[in-house]
Amino acid sequence: MIQLDRLRNLAIIAHIDHGKSTLADRLLELTGAVDARDMRAQYLDSMDIERERGITIKAQNVRLFWHDHVINLIDTPGHVDFGYEVSRSLAACEGVILLVDASQGIEAQTLANCYLAVESNLAIVAAVNKIDLPAADPDRVCEEIERVLGLPAEDVLRISAKTGEGIVELLDAVLAKIPAPTCDDTAGLQALIFDSHYDPYRGVISAVRVFNGTLTSGQRLRFLQANATHDAEEIGTRLPVPTPVTSLGPGEVGYLVAGIKDVGEARVGETVTDAARPGAVLAGYRHPKPMVFCGLYPVVGDEYADLREALERLSLNDSSVTYEPETSGALGFGFRCGFLGLLHMEIVRERLEREYDLSLVATAPNVEYLAHTTSGEVAVVDNPSAMPDPAEIASIEEPYVTITILTPTEFVGPLMDLAQSKRAEMTKMEYISEERVELVYVVPLAEIVMDFFDQMKSRSRGYASLDYEPAGYRQSKLVKVDIMLNGVPVDAFSSIVHNERAYDYGRRMSQKLRELIPRQLFDVPIQAAIGGRIIARETVKAKRKDVLAKCYGGDITRKRKLLDRQKEGKKRMKQIGSVEVPQEAFVAALKLDD
Repeated sequence: MIQLDRLRNLAIIAHIDHGKSTLADRLLELTGAVDARDMRAQYLDSMDIERERGITIKAQNVRLFWHDHVINLIDTPGHVDFGYEVSRSLAACEGVILLVDASQGIEAQTLANCYLAVESNLAIVAAVNKIDLPAADPDRVCEEIERVLGLPAEDVLRISAKTGEGIVELLDAVLAKIPAPTCDDTAGLQALIFDSHYDPYRGVISAVRVFNGTLTSGQRLRFLQANATHDAEEIGTRLPVPTPVTSLGPGEVGYLVAGIKDVGEARVGETVTDAARPGAVLAGYRHPKPMVFCGLYPVVGDEYADLREALERLSLNDSSVTYEPETSGALGFGFRCGFLGLLHMEIVRERLEREYDLSLVATAPNVEYLAHTTSGEVAVVDNPSAMPDPAEIASIEEPYVTITILTPTEFVGPLMDLAQSKRAEMTKMEYISEERVELVYVVPLAEIVMDFFDQMKSRSRGYASLDYEPAGYRQSKLVKVDIMLNGVPVDAFSSIVHNERAYDYGRRMSQKLRELIPRQLFDVPIQAAIGGRIIARETVKAKRKDVLAKCYGGDITRKRKLLDRQKEGKKRMKQIGSVEVPQEAFVAALKLDD
């Protein structure tokens, strides 16, 4: 067991692409945790999707040895959609390394992550990274850190995670500035599960931080919130290869295998204690509120059970995903899933398809509305098909978010124009330095979930950064637009939009579906409707056989008789025929703004 004063638990936090994973690689090399022959870039990013996109999705922990100290390090994601991973990681730490890019300076997630660390009362070691770049301006960035974050400029370290410059000084600063963990000798065993994943052979493997007491191999354990008892089959640490140990003492971080096959018994935030002498429940985590919802349906109906099992196991590894069963007249059986953002939704869908070998169709992303009915009830609507009848609705509230945009001054005009086109209200505009501006808006969440981030990046040539947080609900003039094929509403194409945009949405969706739906043997009317009022219409013309081909002469009445007979057949077919919408049409129509 390691002495407490020899332990340090810390996380690396920063904006996306400011060098967290590269710094973790240098620390692994410098401390000898990974042999030079086995070293690769982004060593702790274990998923293929992380390597392909060059971003961290899952926080990863590793034990390092420096001088006579033990450092438990957690490399965290940087994108706003994975902020919950960061907040969970910070609960297992006493301090953080805050990285800032020497050429880009403070970005939106730098602020958000720094405030998370301050709220958690963690010690902060600030470092300016990428000082080897030609565009680096560490003096300006250090001044910016002092002015915006209140950390003294002379204390900010200057490093290059790529070349290794300043890394030794950074490790020494970690030992000097970040406090050792503390414990209560009188309390029983208390260990917090801060991450988990499912192994098909060993069951649930949990990452744990021991706060009090000692966790030993073979010990009879009680999982307090699940009210279940299991034996510790194996405990160990990541060096970064999982290495079994006999015990984990107070302040230590490691992993626990207890042969748990039911994923519900080892959720993130669970408190593990001794079955014979139970300790108190630890605070755990506040469950994140999903911001974006969409339906996930298997392309092959038989894969519904596989999708449910895949979602169960994935939600163990990523506890911010929520899901519940739903059915669609067009797509069959599936799940209504909640995510923290659009990138989060995209990553989860890709992980389900890759890791569990599924083929999925995702409906258009939407948000959670509150519909107040004339009878005084409040309906929570996260799917347009669940919207009450328009005659029964007194008012509708939609969620708003406070967005923070940090941008160079030259792009302020285009970004303000973008925000105003999305029904945003400005609450603050502040110059952080001569070159950089902070814009704060309150904007409907529905306006930013589709393409706001992409448009912001294109208008600012990639220099602007975005962070957002919930700002409650407000009343808005919203309507549900139904799309009808041959007079039958198709729930997968329905959408809740602002009154001013309803006509435009209905017209564009009708036009797009006219191109996508194959021609039938009868005319197919495509209509967009609000309640009983039709606001747009397009028609897919019928395939026509040339019935006059054999009629090369004679009286006009002969031709008229053949045409009338065809017309009657088409009319009868239209009454009994159903419109087949191919799967590709669903996917393409949902990408309306592309």
